[in-house]
Amino acid sequence: MAKVKVGQGESAISIAKKNGFFWKTVWNHGENASLKARRKDPSLLFEDDEIFIPEKRKKEVSKATEAEHTFKIKGDPCKLKLRLLQLGKPRKNEDYVIEIGGNRIEGTTDSDGKLEHFIPGDARTGTLSLRNGMETYPVRIGDLDPLEKDSGIQQRLNNLGFSCGSEDGEISEQTKEALKKFQAEYKLKVTGEADSATKAKLKELSK
Repeated sequence: MAKVKVGQGESAISIAKKNGFFWKTVWNHGENASLKARRKDPSLLFEDDEIFIPEKRKKEVSKATEAEHTFKIKGDPCKLKLRLLQLGKPRKNEDYVIEIGGNRIEGTTDSDGKLEHFIPGDARTGTLSLRNGMETYPVRIGDLDPLEKDSGIQQRLNNLGFSCGSEDGEISEQTKEALKKFQAEYKLKVTGEADSATKAKLKELSK
């Protein structure tokens, strides 16, 4: 095939799934080495990045005739990872329900407020319910912009409970106030600017 442009909200994972590949096959292809070096994370690509999609190849195996053989298709190696916080503190040992990709998943967060589950590579939206449905939150897959973009900073602030309103990439006064609250909460220098230390902490908390 050839290189294709990444659209808004797309990732190497969703593009690979759409074209019938596991994401590692596409992401680790030699033609994507420079993209991989620039972006580091297959789920965080820039809109209009170009990613190479290889041609599909048939796999042939030799088996004895007049016998029964079983072939197992590998599962989709995509995992959703979330960390639940409340006022900056982990929501540990809390029951939850996730509905995503047509599946219903029940579980309990760990001692650090984290959860993780395998999901379909083309899943884009879902819901997370807590406290027996008293709290419900939308889950968006692939819509997180890289930290190098101002919109990526805003998305992470909003996700962590530091409301900056719009995620349009314009650093408004509301975004600056959200940055100050975030910096104060995590004992960073309070500047209202997305400096390197602030970005590093946002990256750490958004893993």
